[in-house]
Amino acid sequence: MLPSNTSRHRPERTAVLLNANARQVGPRVRAALSSLVPADNLFFSRDHDDAHRIADAVMSRGFDTVFTGGGDGTFVSWVNHILDRAETHDAPAPRFGVLALGTGNAVAEMVGAGRPVDDLRRHLSGELLPGRRLDLVTFDGRRTPFAGLGIDAAVLNDYSWMKSRLGGSNGRLAAGLLGYGLAIALRSAPRQALQRKPTYCEILNSGSPAWRLDASGERVGRAIDRGELLYAGPCMMAAGSTAPYYGFKLRAFPFAGRRSGTMQVRVVTRIPVPFLILNARRIFSGEFAHPGLLDFEADRVEMSFDRPVPCQVGGDAEGYREKLTLGIAPRSVELLDYAAGARVATPGSWPARPSAPTPATLRG
Repeated sequence: MLPSNTSRHRPERTAVLLNANARQVGPRVRAALSSLVPADNLFFSRDHDDAHRIADAVMSRGFDTVFTGGGDGTFVSWVNHILDRAETHDAPAPRFGVLALGTGNAVAEMVGAGRPVDDLRRHLSGELLPGRRLDLVTFDGRRTPFAGLGIDAAVLNDYSWMKSRLGGSNGRLAAGLLGYGLAIALRSAPRQALQRKPTYCEILNSGSPAWRLDASGERVGRAIDRGELLYAGPCMMAAGSTAPYYGFKLRAFPFAGRRSGTMQVRVVTRIPVPFLILNARRIFSGEFAHPGLLDFEADRVEMSFDRPVPCQVGGDAEGYREKLTLGIAPRSVELLDYAAGARVATPGSWPARPSAPTPATLRG
């Protein structure tokens, strides 16, 4: 049996787990973090084998809090490695702190992460940072805050393509938000605009009763029972999330996390690409309104497409798929919340948007 990490008779034990391949984990960051935590508590992972060994060390040494440094993909990787071991040994999992050291920082944005060194120093100084629970979504046996199919994953693929073509002296041009903008403008948007036949999608409720959500995130209509369709019709994107953000402060799921044990399922049916581009600001703020934007609340769904479409899991491209099952994981995680007062807007505070079809089963 692994040692418990809940003892009251010893000081708080903190580990820092870094993705050594992350662009922002450079010499200055390493030196700064090394000055705050003992060398034995600072871990660098370069590959899958490293991650396995580090996760074993974290659980066997009984750390109370683990900080992950990298993007959302790094967070997802560490959470899966550590929770797998916690479940295998029937041991409690540590709390997680998130250091914003990646390109996509959706989880970091959710908890109000700032400068990584400052956030870590606050915790180590003894400041009592509150915790918040984060439900996770299962995907092929893995856990993640969000995953989906469609144009969002296509942008990730195009961003990777841009970085590979504009490396070297032009690497900065293809990095970060500018790189994503170029990927959308030069590849994703033109491809979507020229698509002759829209992708057809069916989303089946395979869990507890699901609900359609209105413009304020409240349930409307009757419950959608197990075995019924949430949606069937043309689809540009279908995704599920328990976190409000997608990175770069894009509030892609403004209603995520409002009810424990559920995820927000967002479907973009058919919206003209020029209209999406013109409304980029409202899309980022979560205020975007259009009848082709549909929201649901569910704990398990099965998505089927009429042809392979791009897939993303936790902000990392996962190739192409025709089917995807998303469900709420049995075990949540506790995150340190750097900005406990900054919460997702309460129901009713979001701007109203045009009404969309309300039957439980929607057909395009």
